[in-house]
Amino acid sequence: MWVPPEVKDPVVLHHPTRKSVGYFAAVRLRDGCFVFARETYRFDGQTFFDFLEQLHAQSQARKRRVEVISDNAKYHHAKLHAEWREQHRDRFALNYLPPYSPDLNPIERVWKLVRKLRLHDQYFAKLDEVIATVEAQFTEWARGSEALRKLCAL
Repeated sequence: MWVPPEVKDPVVLHHPTRKSVGYFAAVRLRDGCFVFARETYRFDGQTFFDFLEQLHAQSQARKRRVEVISDNAKYHHAKLHAEWREQHRDRFALNYLPPYSPDLNPIERVWKLVRKLRLHDQYFAKLDEVIATVEAQFTEWARGSEALRKLCAL
């Protein structure tokens, strides 16, 4: 795709229907507390590392060990954060699911529930409306949710 020199971000040239947003998220199984981070550009080692640091910072106040269940996306194994993970392994661990097993990932159940509760049979003219709708649900869950706790229990 050709980008004129005065345009620094080629994303603005995409057709509006091709814009997307994604989220990193985690559910604390003890109380169903939901933590999320919006990602509008790309999922990569750096954005995942930023989310890991966010989770780590939030867990420090409680002084409990954190066990994160993750799929095998390439950025979950990035060398960028390997040393950091090693340094924090006594209080913060990243556990990988077997390859090709997305059905085992508890967060996938959360995504399905979000679509059912907030997005199903709805029309959104703009991506900002989708973001506001989804994040309203996320904010509700941030205080803890018994439904999420049960949904993600292993």
